[in-house]
Amino acid sequence: MREFMFHLKSAEGDTLQTQLRQQLLGAILDGQLAPGQPLPSSRRLAKQLGVARNTVTLTYQALVEQGFLVSRERSGFYVAEDLSETEIRLPSQSIPEDGSVDWEARFVRHPSEQRNIAKPRNWQQAKYPFIYGQVDPKLFPLAAWRECSRRALGKLAVAEWSPDLFVSDDPLLIEQIRTRVLPRRGVLAADDQILVTMGAQNALWLLASLLMSQDTTVGLENPGYVDARNIFALRAGRVKPLAIDQQGLVPGDNLRECDYVYVTPSHQAPTTVTMPYERRLDLLSQAENDDFIIIEDDYEGETNYIQEATPALKSIDRSGRVLYIGSLSKSIAPGLRMGFLVGPRNLINEARQLRRLVMRHPPSNNQRCVALFIADGHFDSLVHRLRKVYRERWEVMGAALKNHLPHSSRIPTFGGTSFWVSGPKSLDANTLAQTAWDRGLILEPGDIHFLSPDPPKNFFRLGFSSIETELIEPGVELLADLIRRA
Repeated sequence: MREFMFHLKSAEGDTLQTQLRQQLLGAILDGQLAPGQPLPSSRRLAKQLGVARNTVTLTYQALVEQGFLVSRERSGFYVAEDLSETEIRLPSQSIPEDGSVDWEARFVRHPSEQRNIAKPRNWQQAKYPFIYGQVDPKLFPLAAWRECSRRALGKLAVAEWSPDLFVSDDPLLIEQIRTRVLPRRGVLAADDQILVTMGAQNALWLLASLLMSQDTTVGLENPGYVDARNIFALRAGRVKPLAIDQQGLVPGDNLRECDYVYVTPSHQAPTTVTMPYERRLDLLSQAENDDFIIIEDDYEGETNYIQEATPALKSIDRSGRVLYIGSLSKSIAPGLRMGFLVGPRNLINEARQLRRLVMRHPPSNNQRCVALFIADGHFDSLVHRLRKVYRERWEVMGAALKNHLPHSSRIPTFGGTSFWVSGPKSLDANTLAQTAWDRGLILEPGDIHFLSPDPPKNFFRLGFSSIETELIEPGVELLADLIRRA
């Protein structure tokens, strides 16, 4: 075996054993190691790689169990002879050209042409990651999650989640959402009024597909949530911008021609303002009088730092006009993609049947792991910890903005994980974002959140969920300097 074939790294990430197994397996499947070829002794390979001999021995044994290697007594390890050519090598053929098919003429929709928020994949390398919607990996309860994952892999648990559930969800997760998550927001629901979704966006897509057509008018906060706007635009005939003020969405005549109104009352996206109780009552009253449905996205409802939580719209809805969307991804991890939709039984049933055609159901092993995470109290503990850390960062950022960029923002009354900042009228936040990235600072330009064709360019969003507390003040100071230079 060539000395340069494998290179293992002892940094964070996969274990040395996992790295060696993947590289050996890759060499076998790529044909670099031929059937019947001997492998170096575990002692020799361990010395070459600078790892413990046991690491190599365990890797060899694992590949023997999988049938990729064979062990011959007093001889060593060899690549298995009975691996067929089709298993070892990919067919040697070129990728076909696009040919003469005019795919552009066949598209009935072009999602790629929509304006979407772009975030750098390598954001963790930035010194000042004021990025929104990500979490600090240091705050993730790894030991608790590992324990729940281990329990989800128990023999009885696997027997429950491994079959195809078709339209069903994990009953334990539904129970935990109904009894532990929804009551925090004052929402009462039966099991058959709850649907697990692949995040809030999946819930929005299901609703848009079921309820909207080219004759539908959807009202959306302006500025508002970009993904909701784009999802509705694919289905509804008209997406109508609705004004907001320091108390969120403004009820009034502008809502009367809407069939559906999408709203983020707990923590308006992206301005962070919170809708007070009295306005919530006014919105519910108008929905009943003018016959429209409210789609409530209660994201970041649990990140409340300074006041009693305002009840969700769904909790005070007496006419059944509120469809409620929640997300567990925001608190646990964005990559988890776990949310839920609460609505009337017949709508949830139709959404369940539609979901079956698209994905069957969210991965049931993940559902079980999340259910155990909530049932064992880890979710409550995590929310408590995040509130403590986020409140500290929220206070530090508020003070830093007041000091370095006075009058540019207001402290979110409800909490959350971001600030909506207004720069000088002449500022182009997109240009600022590029300049800031070159200095190791990430921010989110705000013009993409507006529905108007000529949106203001001087707004931007600063998130604090992923940045160390001690880096907030110097990061804001650098940002203020960049703005002055611009």
